[in-house]
Formats: sequence, C-alpha cells, structure tokens
Amino acid sequence: MLKPERPHFSSGPCAKRPGFSLAALEGALLGRSHRAAAPKARIAEVIARSRAILGMPEDWRLGVVPASDTGAVEMALWSLLGPRGVDVPVWESFSGEWAADIAEQLRLPDVRILRAPYGRLPDLAAVDWARDVVFVWNGTTSGVRLPDGGWIAPDREGLAICDATSAAFAMALPWERLDVVTWSWQKVLGGEAAHGMLALSPRAVARLESHTPPWPLPKIFRLTKGGKLIEGIFRGETINTPSLLCVEDALDGLRWAEAVGGLPALIARAEGNLALVSDWVARSDWAAFLAEEPATRSCTSVCLRFKALAPERQPEVARRMAAFLEREGVALDAAHYRDAPPGLRLWCGATVEREDVARVLPWLDAAYEAALKG
Repeated sequence: MLKPERPHFSSGPCAKRPGFSLAALEGALLGRSHRAAAPKARIAEVIARSRAILGMPEDWRLGVVPASDTGAVEMALWSLLGPRGVDVPVWESFSGEWAADIAEQLRLPDVRILRAPYGRLPDLAAVDWARDVVFVWNGTTSGVRLPDGGWIAPDREGLAICDATSAAFAMALPWERLDVVTWSWQKVLGGEAAHGMLALSPRAVARLESHTPPWPLPKIFRLTKGGKLIEGIFRGETINTPSLLCVEDALDGLRWAEAVGGLPALIARAEGNLALVSDWVARSDWAAFLAEEPATRSCTSVCLRFKALAPERQPEVARRMAAFLEREGVALDAAHYRDAPPGLRLWCGATVEREDVARVLPWLDAAYEAALKG
C-alpha cells in the first residue's frame, strides 16, 4: 500500500498548506516591535485578507486576540454576557467547556444547557432567541457540525455567539445570522498556535458599548475603554505582543487560500476529502461515522467509531490502532479526543491533499486488523 506523502491528520495544530517550507517565513519581521509601522501593517494584512476570503460584511470588526480560539471565546463570554439569559447547546467537549464557564465561573443566574450525546445535535428548535446563545459551529471532538444556520432566528433579540474554530475557511458561515464568530490560526489554514481571531457584528459592538460586566476583566479581555470599543484592536493594534513569525505564517496560509480559489475552493477541498471517507465507510465492515446524520458530518474533524466491536474492547483497540498508524508513519495524531467515544479522528480540512486521504484509508483497515490481533 502507498503511504500518504504527508501523514499529518492532527485536528490541531493541523497540516500546513501543501508545499510549505520554512523558506516561506524568511520575510518575517523578527526582532521588531509589533507596534512599529511595518509589523503593524502585517497584522492588519492578516485581518484584511481573512475578511476578504470569508466574505465578512463590511460593518463587522475583526481583530487578532491572545490565546487562540479559547482566548477569543472567553473574551466574548466575559465581556458580552449578563444582560439576558443564556442558552448553550452542547454536543461535544468544547461546547461543554463554554457551558461550564458560563454556569460555574461567570455564575450567571439564568443558564439553560441543551445537551446531546456524542454523535448527535441537541434539539435546536428548543433554543430561545430572546436569550443569548453560545454554540460551536463544528464539534471538533465529535465530528458533528451544524448543517446550516436556518435554526438561528433572523429577528433574534439575543446575540448569536459562535465558536467556529474548525469551521471557518472550510464551511459556509451565515454572517447575517451571527453576532460573534471566533477561530484560531492553527485549524483550517494550518497556521501556528496561540493566536485567535474575534469577529464582532454591529449588534455585538452595541452590546459591548452599552453593557458593563459586574465582574473584573483582566487586561487581555478588555475590548472597551470609557464605554467605547477600542477600535485599534481591529486595525492591528493587538492587546498583547503577538509572534511576528506566526503572523508571517498566517499570511502565507491566507495567500495560499487566495491562490487556490478562495473560500469556495477551500470548502470544495474539505468536502472532497469527506466524500472519500464517506465512500470508504460505506464499504467498511468495522467503521462508522460518530456523527449519526449525514448532513451533520464534519468535513474537517472526521470522527470514526467502531460499528460492532464489543464496548469493553474498544478503548484498547483504538489505542493500538493509533499507535500502529503512527509507528507506520501513515497517520500522526489520529487518536480520538480523550473525552470522546473510542475510535479515530482524521483531520480532512483544506490543507490536506485528497490523495493523502485516499492513501490513508486502506491503512485504517490494516490498523484495525493488527489491533485485533494484539
């Protein structure tokens, strides 16, 4: 069997763009202050290119913020929540983390958590759009995504706060039905870690400027000063010091995305990879998607479960399979997420080549056979 040329199937940090080498970073403005004109212009370029590729509305703000997608989500939660009750649909680990933060750390008095087990979505019709709603677009740890934004009320009173970290650049986001969108560089475009992106609609900005949280906000969470949005954050004036090496890497990924055809091409690459896995799963006698409904199956974080293996055997077989794949050098970091049901997780986002997906699938069968033998 042929091996993938790039065995990088980790769900974060994810595969670099095809053809990447460290030579792409030679123009990085190392040893410079991020506040100097040239480095600040590079950061602003990340913002501008991201906006353009994603088709973000002109009246939205977009900024680079600390601490990856986690930092961006936490900034939104701690800065925006409080005036209304909050609904949190939960169907995987990170949506569960946001629910816990809202209920146990912010200790808001009116929180409804709508839970579903791994593999399913909650009852989205039960969401109340008179309230703020915090949700993930794609469950990175479950491989379950939202099929569309039709469940989001266009005339909502509350804010739609969306963690889109493994969806942005690989799935169509309905900007008109969202108010806060977050993601990180290390997902779909394969950038380096530690930097997040925070996008705010005019409705979100209005909330920020009209609502003062009753709890203390650390400096890295503060988006307003004197009751007004700190506009500089959305022009490249970052809250803390970013890595200019990572900025250069992010620009490289964005330029590659433009070169291959922008968002439609990125979506097509990821969906094409999912289609290959879907065809293979349809023929498999041992593997199934963790996501039960086809329309909810992620095209980035593709999660597989065992079809008929006895439950007590599944954890050890999954462990052996992941070890086999890494030992053979065909799929690195393909183990299921620690809180998810036993199985495998393959990143199939836009930076992963279709041929590498085709080549890794027979190795999954080999790994299963080897794991059963012990």
